[in-house]
Amino acid sequence: MIRRALISVYDKAGLIPLARALNRRKVEILSTGGTAKLLREQRIPVTEISKFTGFPEILSGRVKTLHPKVHGGILADRGNKEHRAQAKRLGLKAIDLVVVNLYPFEAAARRKNAPMPKLIEQIDIGGVALIRSAAKNFKSVGVLCRPDQYPAAIAELQEKGTFSEMSLFRLAVEAFAESAYYDSVIHQALAHREKRPLTRSLSPKGRGLGEGRKWPERIVLAVSKRQELRYGENPHQSAVWYQWAATGALPGGLGRARQLHGKDLSFNNLLDLDAALKLVFAFRKPAAAVVKHNNPCGVSCAATPAEAFRRAFAGDPLSAFGGIVGLNRPVDEPAARAIVGSGFLECIVAPGYRPGALRILKGKKNLRIIEVPRKGPRECLDFRQVGGGLLAQRPDEMRKGPGRWRPAAGAKPTAAQRKDLIFAWTVARFVKSNAIVIAKGERTVGIGMGLTSRVDSVAFALKKAGGRARGAVLASDGFFPKPDGPALAARAGIRAIIQPGGSIQDPAVIQVVEKAGVPMLLTGERHFKH
Repeated sequence: MIRRALISVYDKAGLIPLARALNRRKVEILSTGGTAKLLREQRIPVTEISKFTGFPEILSGRVKTLHPKVHGGILADRGNKEHRAQAKRLGLKAIDLVVVNLYPFEAAARRKNAPMPKLIEQIDIGGVALIRSAAKNFKSVGVLCRPDQYPAAIAELQEKGTFSEMSLFRLAVEAFAESAYYDSVIHQALAHREKRPLTRSLSPKGRGLGEGRKWPERIVLAVSKRQELRYGENPHQSAVWYQWAATGALPGGLGRARQLHGKDLSFNNLLDLDAALKLVFAFRKPAAAVVKHNNPCGVSCAATPAEAFRRAFAGDPLSAFGGIVGLNRPVDEPAARAIVGSGFLECIVAPGYRPGALRILKGKKNLRIIEVPRKGPRECLDFRQVGGGLLAQRPDEMRKGPGRWRPAAGAKPTAAQRKDLIFAWTVARFVKSNAIVIAKGERTVGIGMGLTSRVDSVAFALKKAGGRARGAVLASDGFFPKPDGPALAARAGIRAIIQPGGSIQDPAVIQVVEKAGVPMLLTGERHFKH
């Protein structure tokens, strides 16, 4: 039976119906500050917590409920004789229900450049302590920590007058999740202020962790459910989309996405949208990419979004069917008409859409239209799950730019070839290994990906390119273990090559391209993507 409830909430949504339901059952309500004021205004009887404890709120409200009479009333084990005797001797009154929600720290941390003193004042202490105390003693005490829990609680109170053992246990589990998430958001935001590697990538100029920093022994990841998905990679797999807490410490990316049209996104859509965004945002020029199964099948830079899309789509129109389109510029009407005229596509993602373009695109009933701002916090660490744990690494950034590449064979690339080599090398970072990218005029004409042999990737990319390979350039994300790949490329008419170098077969590889008169640049940096 619930005889006494403590209510102290920041978010007062839905509170009055709950308080009235408690009042109808003759439950004594204890409360603090603004909550007590609201209840009195609604003519709901309430006892101020300071009157209950005999001790005033102090330190600008930092200490309100941190008192033995409060926590003793919550934590006393009703089945323990010693606890009952102590409670009687000390005059402790049992508190059977705790209704608490916490200061909005996450909202405060979301504000850009929030002053640290204001951020600190949004760290809830008493509320978290109340939640944990009530959850620990769940056999006797109920705990409600979110307004969305109130309707079910009211219904159970009306039906039974109390909560079932299963309800108490379930509420305790949810309460511990609430306090754990809250603390993880605080950790994430403060670690960001310290520029720790957990929440923010380090300077591209750094090596390893750099500047004497060490990987933390423990990490805390704050994520919350954004939406349930229809299914996972396959229809028999259930799935959900979680996103990072918005503390400014982690990237915006898809977490800032707005869906403007179309049916719900699928698990696979989200994977491909993420790949498309990262790829096109790697370019400063207007760029477009068509992504399929987490790999690009066409990428292009051009003077306008429309031209960039047309060239990207033409890179491999067969594979582009049912793909995801990404652009790094707002979509205008010419681009929208080009996209609509290209056949079936699943999604389009871009930083924005002109009103006329949006009208054109919405003519495609099933086309999912996603808007994601280009500007946002830098990349966080890259996490991958393995059985029993997580792997973490810094994002793959191009640290060794063109100024640090060295010619290894043949004549120097022409200015046009060098531009295409930079383009192809950039694309290769976003292609599954073994990655081979063939490009001409800053657009891909053939891509080989995900094969277990590099020479097979070369052959596949050349097959996709066909006659377009003649006069094109080739990028390889890793070194050539043997001369066979470059030899095959040279015979097909490839006129320049870029690769990391570092194989014990480098002298033989260099000999092949020198003989073919094909210039080759060595970057000294590979870009595997598994």
